[in-house]
Order: sequence, then structure tokens, then C-alpha cells
Amino acid sequence: MEFSNVTAAARANVYFDGNVVSHGIVLEDGSRKTFGLIYPGSYHFGTKAAERMDIIDGACKVTIDGSEGEFDVASGSFFEVSANSGFTIVVEGAICQYVCSFISE
Repeated sequence: MEFSNVTAAARANVYFDGNVVSHGIVLEDGSRKTFGLIYPGSYHFGTKAAERMDIIDGACKVTIDGSEGEFDVASGSFFEVSANSGFTIVVEGAICQYVCSFISE
């Protein structure tokens, strides 16, 4: 993925002792995205806004809060999470790279 005409935040968002690192951008239309790396491990995230997580490299397993069971998400795939919810993401093996788009419901 490539984004043009954006405002980028130089300071990284660092979570879970550096195992998840992201950078934020704001597109010309005002929409926001983050993108980054998730190192192997299991991590839980809460959501304020609805999100679409595109996995652009690697793979992960995801459990959406309130749902039963996890599902696999491979490179080139995505999952969505409702606002005021959350998800657990598990990365095994290689680093997972993602782009998170904040969407309205």
C-alpha cells in the first residue's frame, strides 16, 4: 500500500514493551490510518472508533471481543472491529505488518 499527500506523525506509538510499533498518518480528506509491525506474541487492543485492519505481510490469528473462537488472517486479507469493542491478535513466527484504517459506522 502507498499513500500520497499525507501528514505523518514522526513519533511512533509503542505498545507492549516495543512488540507493537505504529506510525500515524492523516490523509487529505481528514481520514486517519496507522501502520506498523507486530512482533510474535499475543496482544489485546480496545477500540474507540471502528477499525479495519489490513494485514500486508505475515499472518495472525484474531479473536473479536464478544465472539467465540479465533480466525486466521493472512497477508492480503483484513478484519473489521466495531467501535467501543476490542480484539486479541496473536502473531506466531514472522513479524506481521498491518495498516489500520479508522472507519465510521
